[in-house]
Amino acid sequence: MKHLIQGAFWLGLYVIVSLLPLCVVFLGPRPPGRDFITELSVALGFVGLAMIGLQFFLTARFRHIEAPYGLDLILRFHREISTAAFLIILAHPALLFWRDRSFELLNLPQQPPRVWFATLSLLALVGLIVTSVWRTSLKLEYETWRVIHGSLAIATLGLAMGHVIGVGHYIADLWQQILWILMGIASVTVLLWIRVFKPLSFLRHPYEVTQIRDEGADVYTLRCEPVGHEGFDFDAGQFAWLTLWDSPFSIEEHPFSMASSALETEFLEFTIKELGDFTADVHHLPEGATAYIDGPYGAFSFERYPAAGYVFLAGGIGITPIMSMLRTLADYGDTRHLLLIFAAKQLENLTFREEIDALHDRLPHLETIYVLNDPPDDWDGEQGYVDAAMLDTYLPEYPARYQYFLCGPYPMLINVEKALLACDVPTTHIHAELFNLV
Repeated sequence: MKHLIQGAFWLGLYVIVSLLPLCVVFLGPRPPGRDFITELSVALGFVGLAMIGLQFFLTARFRHIEAPYGLDLILRFHREISTAAFLIILAHPALLFWRDRSFELLNLPQQPPRVWFATLSLLALVGLIVTSVWRTSLKLEYETWRVIHGSLAIATLGLAMGHVIGVGHYIADLWQQILWILMGIASVTVLLWIRVFKPLSFLRHPYEVTQIRDEGADVYTLRCEPVGHEGFDFDAGQFAWLTLWDSPFSIEEHPFSMASSALETEFLEFTIKELGDFTADVHHLPEGATAYIDGPYGAFSFERYPAAGYVFLAGGIGITPIMSMLRTLADYGDTRHLLLIFAAKQLENLTFREEIDALHDRLPHLETIYVLNDPPDDWDGEQGYVDAAMLDTYLPEYPARYQYFLCGPYPMLINVEKALLACDVPTTHIHAELFNLV
């Protein structure tokens, strides 16, 4: 209930702030001789501008805002709402073109600076969306994209504010000027928080990499211990942003789930598979290296959803947050029914298999099903893909009494979620973890 109330509050505040600039149009003095289409165009422009400004808050990782939803859900909302903001902003000039039945505004050499500001702001927004949606196709490395994304976001907002000031119709009254000044200060403050103040706080709370374990199949576990501080508490299944090699001001930081038990307070462990430039170098990290950790984040945890039992469905390295939950449940001495369905391509990709088998001694009602897509000849377990028929065989008799946690490749999550719904699992009981940030 607490998270529902918090979530409703932040969502309501988002709507209010998005619509606040409409007060500039409807409550202040309006220029004479302007028709409805013009005023509607201006109103849409202001709403779109406010939505763009709020994007800085959505990505700033404020824990009070993130807590009710989970950061992954907020970032997905950030992507979707960006498209909506773009369409609203695009409607601003489109209505003016339709009103005048003319494209004279596109004759930029003949236009005043305010039109240039608007045009450049719109182009920056287009570039921002294109480089985000098609980052993989454009072969942009994650760190390069982050620099481009942040720069284009600042340019979009700054140029749009230049357009508003250049038009000048809606900044005449003192209260209007105060409103725009406060919006500008808020955006700058968020940027300073992200790039200056927050990294400074990490300098006072470093971690040391004390162990690197080879888990096989290009998977490694980093153990990080706090230096000069007590670290932080987290819920099993949550994740954090990890910065290695560089200072906390580095643009190169990546999200990884904690794999260790939430009851273990002396260290954090992250299990990482080699999948890209950053992860490919993890095992070369010397023991004793400094790490900076920003967390915890996420709502993917059994601790948020009390139930008679839990069903965990993992694919490949998606076992990591689920392993944290299993270790934590074992440390609690939990006696509820637990079902783990762990799918992987080959036997060696079943990370933690030996430890999971050993956990049965501490979790008396843990049932484990391994599924291989490419099994060895002597494999006598499940093979193929997790589908409704397989789930129908293993799911508990009363599925609505359980909570379900899914983590793995995106196609698997989509198919397994559909299969769970086909097995009469309530959609509110299904929780999926996605790290597809862009």
